[in-house]
Amino acid sequence: MTSNKRILFAGLAIALTAGGAANAQSARGALAQASDTSSNFRRDRNIAVRQRPHEGYEALGVRAGAFMAWPKLTTTVEHNDNVYATAVNEQDDIVAHVVPEVVLTSTWSRHMVQAFARAQIHRFKDLETENTEEYSVGAQGRLDVLRSFQVRGGADWSRLVEPRTSSASPTNTLEPIRYELSTANIGAIREFNRLRVSGRFDVRRFDYENGVTTTGAPVLQDDRDRSVYTVTGRAEYAVSPDTALFAQVSGNTRAYRLNNPSASLYPAFVNRDSEGYEALVGANFELSALVRGELGVGYLHQEFDDPRFNEIDGLGARAQVEWFPTQLVTVTLTGSRTVEDAGIIGSSGYLSSNLGAQLDYELLRNVIVGAQASYGNDDYEGIDREDKRFVAGVSATYLMNRNVGLTVGVTHFEQESDGAAGGQDFEVNRVGATLTLQY
Repeated sequence: MTSNKRILFAGLAIALTAGGAANAQSARGALAQASDTSSNFRRDRNIAVRQRPHEGYEALGVRAGAFMAWPKLTTTVEHNDNVYATAVNEQDDIVAHVVPEVVLTSTWSRHMVQAFARAQIHRFKDLETENTEEYSVGAQGRLDVLRSFQVRGGADWSRLVEPRTSSASPTNTLEPIRYELSTANIGAIREFNRLRVSGRFDVRRFDYENGVTTTGAPVLQDDRDRSVYTVTGRAEYAVSPDTALFAQVSGNTRAYRLNNPSASLYPAFVNRDSEGYEALVGANFELSALVRGELGVGYLHQEFDDPRFNEIDGLGARAQVEWFPTQLVTVTLTGSRTVEDAGIIGSSGYLSSNLGAQLDYELLRNVIVGAQASYGNDDYEGIDREDKRFVAGVSATYLMNRNVGLTVGVTHFEQESDGAAGGQDFEVNRVGATLTLQY
């Protein structure tokens, strides 16, 4: 991602609670799309407000041989009125987030390589135990074997911090839980006129660090370490240049690395290894220049090795629709229903249902205003718990010139947790301003 689009998306981030917004995924994101200009599967008649170029406000980048480098520094200062996401005794603070990053992209006429490096430094004014750093590096590439045949792959590594608003985050730790996430993927896409077939293999590896309570007692997290392997296959048929029908099937294996631990350390340990699949049918479309998107519905099933856990199954869905009522307005609707891993003792996983909406308006060529709202429902297996989350926010971005952007935003996060094993009910409000410098 280059130029002012990176300012717009960086600024939008302060209007979304980290780790708390509904994690709706676009079905189109499950497998990479072909980029052939003569393809029956092109969906680019219109460009979303935050994705389109804005003449005169594009970063120039730095040429390095056959590559372009896009350096950027983002600094956010915000007020958080409930840092620990608690129901009582809320503590507020001023926090600064400094995010340096660089993206390196090839400029070849065929094939593509892109790499990035990013750091996130979080500093609190008073609550110094919340001070953390996060790091990410990664690369992706595309091999154009033929005009209609591509092979794609990528890998990245991140050292991350679990948000206090996460349902899996322990409530009594002195510092936030840290973990490492490593991912890799490889896939291929082949197009035959009206038919397109694709396949992809993904690996995700989670490695959590133990925490400590405010009294110094250990908070063990090794039981959350796991690897997730996913294989996805997809076939699409273009019934017209504007519409394609598809069938997509993915299978997954979730393998936890802690087996037969000491009963004294993990008295409530259970094996959460599982296998599952998701089967979807649907359509992707671009109806004139007004609407484009993808809708997929089907069935999902997750079965656990431990017989004490019931299967999780039911309706599966992934959707993303973009509506362009005018050239200056983009409305994006998202939805998903998926099986996720639980980080809560006694639960094997949960069925996560999410809906989201976002409106972006180009008030001026260099002024973008936006509003977002999302709702999520997590129904846990193995324990009596159901979490409901609501997130809403507004933001405004002012592009001063090619190199400087300013964003202000407000976000409200709310959780209601029901059941005998329910978590806390809480609200978090954040108000902040972001300054982005890029070259």
